[in-house]
Amino acid sequence: QVQLVESGGGLVQPGGSLRLSCSVAGSILGVYAMAWHRQAPGKERELVAGFTKGGEIKYADSVKGRFTVSRDNAKSTLYLQMDMLKPEDAAVYYCNADITTRTGWQPAPYWGKGTQVTVSS
Repeated sequence: QVQLVESGGGLVQPGGSLRLSCSVAGSILGVYAMAWHRQAPGKERELVAGFTKGGEIKYADSVKGRFTVSRDNAKSTLYLQMDMLKPEDAAVYYCNADITTRTGWQPAPYWGKGTQVTVSS
Protein backbone atom coordinates (compact mmCIF):
# COMPACT_ATOMS: atom_id res chain seq x y z
CA GLN A 1 0.00 0.00 0.00
CA VAL A 2 1.37 3.38 -0.99
CA GLN A 3 1.22 6.27 1.41
CA LEU A 4 2.34 9.88 1.21
CA VAL A 5 3.29 11.24 4.59
CA GLU A 6 3.60 14.98 5.10
CA SER A 7 5.41 16.63 7.99
CA GLY A 8 6.74 20.01 9.02
CA GLY A 9 3.58 22.02 9.45
CA GLY A 10 2.92 24.17 12.47
CA LEU A 11 2.37 27.64 13.83
CA VAL A 12 4.64 30.44 12.65
CA GLN A 13 4.56 34.21 12.88
CA PRO A 14 4.18 36.35 9.76
CA GLY A 15 7.54 36.67 8.07
CA GLY A 16 8.69 33.35 9.44
CA SER A 17 9.68 30.12 7.72
CA LEU A 18 8.66 26.49 7.64
CA ARG A 19 9.90 23.48 5.71
CA LEU A 20 7.46 20.80 4.70
CA SER A 21 8.45 17.27 3.74
CA CYS A 22 6.52 14.59 1.92
CA SER A 23 7.81 11.03 1.93
CA VAL A 24 6.52 8.18 -0.17
CA ALA A 25 6.13 4.92 1.73
CA GLY A 26 5.29 1.52 0.32
CA SER A 27 6.21 -0.67 -2.58
CA ILE A 28 6.66 1.54 -5.64
CA LEU A 29 8.35 1.35 -9.00
CA GLY A 30 8.49 5.01 -9.89
CA VAL A 31 7.46 8.47 -8.79
CA TYR A 32 6.73 10.99 -11.47
CA ALA A 33 5.02 14.35 -10.98
CA MET A 34 5.05 15.56 -7.39
CA ALA A 35 3.46 18.69 -6.04
CA TRP A 36 2.21 20.60 -3.05
CA HIS A 37 -1.34 21.84 -2.91
CA ARG A 38 -3.14 23.74 -0.19
CA GLN A 39 -6.67 24.34 0.93
CA ALA A 40 -7.79 27.12 3.23
CA PRO A 41 -11.20 27.08 4.95
CA GLY A 42 -13.94 27.98 2.51
CA LYS A 43 -11.61 27.91 -0.48
CA GLU A 44 -10.84 25.42 -3.20
CA ARG A 45 -7.68 23.36 -3.16
CA GLU A 46 -4.98 25.05 -5.20
CA LEU A 47 -1.59 24.13 -6.58
CA VAL A 48 1.26 25.74 -4.64
CA ALA A 49 4.39 24.33 -6.25
CA GLY A 50 5.65 21.17 -7.80
CA PHE A 51 7.40 19.19 -10.49
CA THR A 52 5.74 18.06 -13.69
CA LYS A 53 6.38 14.61 -15.10
CA GLY A 54 9.03 16.15 -17.33
CA GLY A 55 10.79 17.80 -14.43
CA GLU A 56 9.54 21.33 -14.97
CA ILE A 57 8.98 23.32 -11.80
CA LYS A 58 5.80 25.30 -11.39
CA TYR A 59 4.80 27.82 -8.72
CA ALA A 60 1.59 29.61 -7.95
CA ASP A 61 2.02 33.33 -8.57
CA SER A 62 1.18 34.04 -4.94
CA VAL A 63 4.24 32.14 -3.67
CA LYS A 64 6.87 32.95 -6.30
CA GLY A 65 10.01 34.35 -4.70
CA ARG A 66 9.01 33.10 -1.25
CA PHE A 67 8.61 29.34 -1.59
CA THR A 68 11.08 26.84 -2.99
CA VAL A 69 10.14 23.31 -3.97
CA SER A 70 12.74 20.56 -4.22
CA ARG A 71 12.87 16.80 -4.32
CA ASP A 72 15.21 13.98 -3.46
CA ASN A 73 14.52 11.25 -5.99
CA ALA A 74 16.68 8.73 -4.17
CA LYS A 75 14.50 9.14 -1.09
CA SER A 76 11.24 9.72 -3.01
CA THR A 77 10.78 12.83 -0.92
CA LEU A 78 9.38 16.23 -1.82
CA TYR A 79 10.16 19.39 0.12
CA LEU A 80 8.67 22.85 0.32
CA GLN A 81 10.72 25.62 1.88
CA MET A 82 8.36 28.42 2.79
CA ASP A 83 9.87 31.79 3.67
CA MET A 84 8.35 35.19 4.34
CA LEU A 85 5.10 33.52 5.29
CA LYS A 86 1.93 35.58 5.24
CA PRO A 87 -1.37 35.03 7.05
CA GLU A 88 -2.95 34.18 3.69
CA ASP A 89 -0.58 31.21 3.38
CA ALA A 90 -2.37 29.51 6.25
CA ALA A 91 -3.99 26.31 5.03
CA VAL A 92 -3.76 22.56 5.07
CA TYR A 93 -0.93 21.60 2.74
CA TYR A 94 -1.27 18.37 0.80
CA CYS A 95 1.32 16.39 -1.07
CA ASN A 96 0.36 14.78 -4.37
CA ALA A 97 2.36 12.38 -6.50
CA ASP A 98 1.86 10.24 -9.58
CA ILE A 99 3.23 6.80 -8.78
CA THR A 100 3.55 3.46 -10.51
CA THR A 101 3.37 0.34 -8.42
CA ARG A 102 3.50 -2.40 -11.06
CA THR A 103 5.37 -2.88 -14.29
CA GLY A 104 3.31 -1.78 -17.26
CA TRP A 105 0.82 0.19 -15.21
CA GLN A 106 0.23 3.87 -15.80
CA PRO A 107 1.06 6.24 -12.93
CA ALA A 108 -1.80 6.82 -10.53
CA PRO A 109 -2.34 9.90 -8.35
CA TYR A 110 -1.86 9.59 -4.61
CA TRP A 111 -2.52 12.18 -1.93
CA GLY A 112 -1.28 12.64 1.59
CA LYS A 113 -3.56 13.47 4.49
CA GLY A 114 -2.22 16.99 4.80
CA THR A 115 -0.33 19.07 7.32
CA GLN A 116 -1.66 22.25 8.88
CA VAL A 117 0.21 25.52 8.42
CA THR A 118 -0.92 28.42 10.61
CA VAL A 119 0.52 31.90 10.18
CA SER A 120 -0.43 34.19 13.00
CA SER A 121 1.08 36.60 15.47
